Amino acid sequence: MFSRAPQQASAPAPFYEKVKQAISHQIATGVWRPHDRIPSEAELVAQFGFSRMTINRALRELTDEGLLVRLQGVGTFVAEPKGQSALFEIRSIADEIASRHHQHRCEVLFLEETQASAAQATALNVKEGTRIFHSLMLHYENDIPVQIEDRSVNAALVPEYLQQDYTTTTPHAYLSLIAPLTEGEHIVEAVRATPKECELLRIKEHDPCLLIHRRTWSTSHIVSHARLLFPGNRYRLQGHFMS
Repeated sequence: MFSRAPQQASAPAPFYEKVKQAISHQIATGVWRPHDRIPSEAELVAQFGFSRMTINRALRELTDEGLLVRLQGVGTFVAEPKGQSALFEIRSIADEIASRHHQHRCEVLFLEETQASAAQATALNVKEGTRIFHSLMLHYENDIPVQIEDRSVNAALVPEYLQQDYTTTTPHAYLSLIAPLTEGEHIVEAVRATPKECELLRIKEHDPCLLIHRRTWSTSHIVSHARLLFPGNRYRLQGHFMS
């Protein structure tokens, strides 16, 4: 049963707002925690005595606000609070996730030696056809996919990049060790994921995503270029700087 949130004397709130307030109160007070399944629409109709349309609107708006996640045919669950990715500070995603006391794991989709395409050559400031390394990885936070990392690496600067176990370290951590970072560049944009990316991130076709293009330098050389794709409903970017 719900413990109703205290309300100040004011004009009566619409029925759907009362439902939203009650559900939000359960989440804010920790009665319902991230990933908990909340009562079904039918159960909420019985508890509140409101119409199914009213309950549906409340759940829909709470989902849009990021408090709930609705899975068709499965149920409605309390959403995981959105992570924060460093915008100005360059950090490993594993460190970001660990700082929230969550579990990180990485799935290596491929790790290969190749010749730089025109786009890769431009990003790394090398000639087209130059020998480079290319990796594609999927990062998870508590078994939920939160980032696709598509990275091109200057093979001449990091010759043993392909020999590392990226289930126990991250490309960022290894590159920082071998070619210490002296400069970084971020370009951030809102994009729509490809069908394959939607499948990997377990999102719908039209769900918004955040894309970071990250280049890192060691002394005067570009070490790597990474294309980092985040589901917009699971991540936000935060930066801090001082003048």
